[in-house]
Amino acid sequence: MSIKAVGKYLPISARKGRQVLDIIRGKNAGEALLTMKFLPNRSAKMVYNVLNSAIYNAQNNNDINVEDLYISEAYADEGPITITIIVDHKGEGK
Repeated sequence: MSIKAVGKYLPISARKGRQVLDIIRGKNAGEALLTMKFLPNRSAKMVYNVLNSAIYNAQNNNDINVEDLYISEAYADEGPITITIIVDHKGEGK
């Protein structure tokens, strides 16, 4: 049985997210959660929240213990890019 948690539209690049996800892939869920808690990266906090959500989903919906969980898949993909145009005088955009 697999438990899934998704973090969408997180304000971090996929490259920075992958650096953190490579550390926890294949680890026990409790160990991965502890690792994310003490990493200084901004992306580690976001991964911590998604991982914590997955653990709570497993406990609440399926009565699975934390010691039985491990990270089988973890990936970060590119999201939508927002383009900001600053309008200058005479309708010029920069």
